[in-house]
Amino acid sequence: MILGKCLGVAASGSAEVSQTAVEILKAGGNAFDAVLGALCTASIAEPLLASLGGGGFLMALPNGETPRVYDFFCQTPARRRKLSELDFYPIMANFGTAEQEFHIGMASIAVPGVVAGIFEAHAELGRMPIGEIVMPAVELARNGVEVDSFHRYIIRILRPIMEATAESFTLFESPGNPGHLIRQGELLRNTDAADSLEALIREGPDLMYRGEWASLLAKDCREQGGHLTREDLASYRVERRAPVIFRHRDTRCAINPPPSPGGCLVAFALGVMADWESGQDQWGSRGHVLNLLRGMRAASVVRHEYSMEAGLDRARMAELLGAETIRQWQQGLKLHSLFSRGTTHISVADAEGNIASMTASNGEGCSYVMPGTGIMLNNMLGEEDLNPGGFHQWKEGSRLASMMSPAIAEMADGTRFALGSGGSNRIRSAITQVLVNLLDFGMTPDQAVSAPRIHLEGDMLSIEPGFAADAQAALEAIAPEAHVWPEQNLFFGGVHTVSVKHGGIFDGAGDPRRGGVVAFAN
Repeated sequence: MILGKCLGVAASGSAEVSQTAVEILKAGGNAFDAVLGALCTASIAEPLLASLGGGGFLMALPNGETPRVYDFFCQTPARRRKLSELDFYPIMANFGTAEQEFHIGMASIAVPGVVAGIFEAHAELGRMPIGEIVMPAVELARNGVEVDSFHRYIIRILRPIMEATAESFTLFESPGNPGHLIRQGELLRNTDAADSLEALIREGPDLMYRGEWASLLAKDCREQGGHLTREDLASYRVERRAPVIFRHRDTRCAINPPPSPGGCLVAFALGVMADWESGQDQWGSRGHVLNLLRGMRAASVVRHEYSMEAGLDRARMAELLGAETIRQWQQGLKLHSLFSRGTTHISVADAEGNIASMTASNGEGCSYVMPGTGIMLNNMLGEEDLNPGGFHQWKEGSRLASMMSPAIAEMADGTRFALGSGGSNRIRSAITQVLVNLLDFGMTPDQAVSAPRIHLEGDMLSIEPGFAADAQAALEAIAPEAHVWPEQNLFFGGVHTVSVKHGGIFDGAGDPRRGGVVAFAN
């Protein structure tokens, strides 16, 4: 916790990303300059989690104004090609104690939104020149970033994607041991990406959506089995949305709105759980963990009852979050019993009262690297979590629905939090639990983020170690299937959060599950 003349705080999944944010704050930028510059750096320092070829969401709260959302997530193409023409195939990612199938190839690429999001949000909220906030990423790409243990772990998990094409392998090839993937402690350089970032500074977002890159990407998709066309790229737009606003206890929360369902599911889970008196139980008690499970199960079931596979509209959202619906679920009228991805987050707060919460993703990457740019494109059309109705069934020309849920919470005493997470379907459970830790139990950001978590997927309950024996026994007894992980793992998300109290008292935490780092601008 930092008091006094601190200029702000940033939390992310990388020391380089957090440091970029605070250096921008110290150079005179605001929280929005800082978070956008940090996203550029994340594309270099966390290249398997963030990319200029991906998409994301920014929840922005300018001081004295209402929160707003910039939706720059990926868009489906306007037309689907014949299945026989597509480059689309599965790979298996091995997390050590679990495996997950992903699909990659040219036909897994959706229209990317990161470049448009950076430029449009900067034009409306930033005050430093775009070149100054991008330059730290340029320098890092040229000088290299040391691969730490966490990012070496990610490379190992996604090895099949790295090895799928010569171009993707070259991006992650060991400089000291050619023919092998980069090792921990070695420097990862991407001079093509440095050139690309400088080209964006000069030419702006048209380079991606109407210029040379658009032509190149559309040509390769046409010739190599992808869907994207020049028209898909030229028609992409950043969407500005009003967030979902709800209250938990005495705290006003703003979270990512429809069509993405993740924020609504967090709000719904917290609503179902709100009739539990947190003051009567300690954190980690049997009552606490069973109430968490109750909220998760309700959110899981209602996701399918409300047919959220393709997204959610505001009318259905209002019904879902209405007092009567919440009360029915609390009383068990619909719950007779409890049972019958590569993503990164950056949070920034500045001394002027601005708060920024941004979540971005490249999926796992599709293995296609746009020639000469050092940029790997996303595989959002190959993400099962984003295509629960089946692959190649997506609605043409529409914004993909996401579980990404950047959030801002404002307590009655003036304390404000920015938080969000990576982790695909685990995002909503991770954010729900951290909000409960912060708002129900009064934990510090570090305590709230570091505490063990659970996650429910179908009938399988995954449990991190660290719960009391009676609480763990209660969870295992009620779940049809339960798996206790041997240690904390990135499977359970990566919640990076910052807070600011009245008087300029800053705090924050980076999630250790995803190499999280908090940095202060002193």
